[in-house]
Amino acid sequence: MAYYRRLGTVPPKRHTQHRDPAGNLYYEELMGEEGFSSDSSLLYHRGVPSAITASAVWELPDQVRVPNHPLKPRHLKLHELATGTDPVLDRRVVLGNGDVRISYVVTSGSDEAASDPSPLYRNAIGDECVYVESGEGVVETVFGVLSYRAGDYVVIPRATTHRWVPRTVSRLYAIEANSHIAPPKRYLSRFGQLLEHAPYCERDLHGPEDVHLADESEGSEQGEEGVEVLVKHRAQGQVVGTRLTYATHPFDVVGWDGCLYPYTLNIEDYMPITGKVHQPPPVHQVFEGHHFVICNFLPRKVDYHPLAIPVPYYHSNVDSDEVMFYVGGDYEARKGSGIGLGSISWHPGGHAHGPQPSAIEASLGAEAFEESAVMVDTFAPLELGEGGLSCEDPAYAWTWARS
Repeated sequence: MAYYRRLGTVPPKRHTQHRDPAGNLYYEELMGEEGFSSDSSLLYHRGVPSAITASAVWELPDQVRVPNHPLKPRHLKLHELATGTDPVLDRRVVLGNGDVRISYVVTSGSDEAASDPSPLYRNAIGDECVYVESGEGVVETVFGVLSYRAGDYVVIPRATTHRWVPRTVSRLYAIEANSHIAPPKRYLSRFGQLLEHAPYCERDLHGPEDVHLADESEGSEQGEEGVEVLVKHRAQGQVVGTRLTYATHPFDVVGWDGCLYPYTLNIEDYMPITGKVHQPPPVHQVFEGHHFVICNFLPRKVDYHPLAIPVPYYHSNVDSDEVMFYVGGDYEARKGSGIGLGSISWHPGGHAHGPQPSAIEASLGAEAFEESAVMVDTFAPLELGEGGLSCEDPAYAWTWARS
């Protein structure tokens, strides 16, 4: 999305000399997508951004996934999933495929004391969209500092060096793509502006507040040997990790400008689209990636036709798997199924699903729903990660026959 921002100090013309007060040259870095053919930004470093002094293996947490076989819908209870407290190191993979991985982590932190920051981290596979179920803090990035709070989507472009610094206990639902994540194309003009029919606009997107200049203590926090950055990347089709050691701290950027940077969007700023009869999931879409979409179902007035049935009709996902993460309110269509806050329902392609039968009559006459959920629809079958396997409710698949 071509929405220009500028922070710190940059030269009047790109690719020209930019010097500090002592006359030392800053080092210009172009961070761009799709081989110089899409959005980009120019960053100006005090040190050489390519100067590494060591490379070693980073052993990632368990990335193994198993197929949904035999085929059935599933209920995963994320609030029962035990995790460590590091926002990066302790993510547990819940679901995934070759296009996207979903993981979950609960950080440390309290009102009295902030959590330790995560390691410096860079996802070189694709963009990340991290939904903040609860908590607050900041994400320090090479572009500057982002504040986050409950209800935020934190969108971090591929290969952005960053670290999480929770101020309170934060429940983070991480959607890691193998592609870029952006607003749906139908929301954008041919020049990249969000259009009038889009459910949010540029005013709702919050970029870095200021550049984050590492001081001398940060530059030496890993010792005299340099600064370590954990990099997630791919090798032979697998997700792997590398520990790169840099000669200088990545947060040495004195300024940058362009259209590529991390940002947040809070669900409170998303304007739900409603209609006379039940609206299909695409009207709730917020982002898209390659072969998947992200939607959110939020508190809203519901259908106003006198004979409307407010809960969804039964539908077959013939081309996609549907993953719903329930984050607020009382989700009408799932009453009687065991679904609650912190639950994931996973309805795979090849299976017709919809509301619990008792929820249909109960919804008649409703004027509004007080519910919040984040949905990921994928266009290739998902598989269960080790985190998902460890928090599954085995009774969920049979609840339509029992209600």
